[in-house]
Amino acid sequence: MSAVLQKPKTFKLRTLHSQKKFGVAGRSCQEVLRKGCDKFQLPAAGCRLCLYEDGAELSADIFASVPDDTELLLLPAGQAWQGYVSDIGRVLSVFHKPHAGVIQAVRQLLCDERSPLRQRLLADLLHNVSENIAAETRAEDQPWFEGLEARFRSKSSYLRYSCESRIRSYLREVSAYASEVGAGAREEYVRLVGCMGRKLKAARYNSSYFDRGAKASGRLCTPEGWFSCQGPFDGDACGSRHSINPYGNRESRVLFSTWNLDHTLIHVVTRIRTPFLFRAE
Repeated sequence: MSAVLQKPKTFKLRTLHSQKKFGVAGRSCQEVLRKGCDKFQLPAAGCRLCLYEDGAELSADIFASVPDDTELLLLPAGQAWQGYVSDIGRVLSVFHKPHAGVIQAVRQLLCDERSPLRQRLLADLLHNVSENIAAETRAEDQPWFEGLEARFRSKSSYLRYSCESRIRSYLREVSAYASEVGAGAREEYVRLVGCMGRKLKAARYNSSYFDRGAKASGRLCTPEGWFSCQGPFDGDACGSRHSINPYGNRESRVLFSTWNLDHTLIHVVTRIRTPFLFRAE
């Protein structure tokens, strides 16, 4: 297909640091770029056009397939754009911590947004930005502790308890499985499970895995409390890049209790492969 069209295509064009948009029409990528540079008084050398949606550069190869009225950014040399995710990043960069201004800005973006995908991302951002991740004690974030016993005075102490409870539960499942093992191997199975149980008890059931305050070698999260899914036990990684921070708010804490971490813990809890310890859903 020819890079020059008979009928001009129309675009909405703006620059990175301006919200003002201008309508530009052209029969080729080069024509739109030239008109844009003239409009914004930018030197054509080094400038390029990219799609606001995902940051893809507008080239002659895809020019004909781009719908009319698509929003474009005109980028001088040295500037980069990664799509609407960059817009979200710019909103957050204005503030150093959760702030009413952030929430207001995101709500305004969401109100004006029409793309379902961007609506979803902004809605998720609105939820996450109101989290009180940095808070640690009950006094700092009382809603986080709703429904928990008064003995838990910090988020880390509860999550240590949560991790220990999970591993104790897994160990009980493994112990109960002894009746299913053949008579010839049952004695050895019981011996191995007993050995595993003693090692876990000596390590306090590795309760530090959920504690963001623990040493890096003893936890599965970042110092801020973020856990990242590492994929299924038979895969190398999680293609969806799932992540969660149970330290953020009560909803995230409760949701985290349903996460199946077998793909991580199957290797880390005892440093040996024991697939029956953690049942994959």
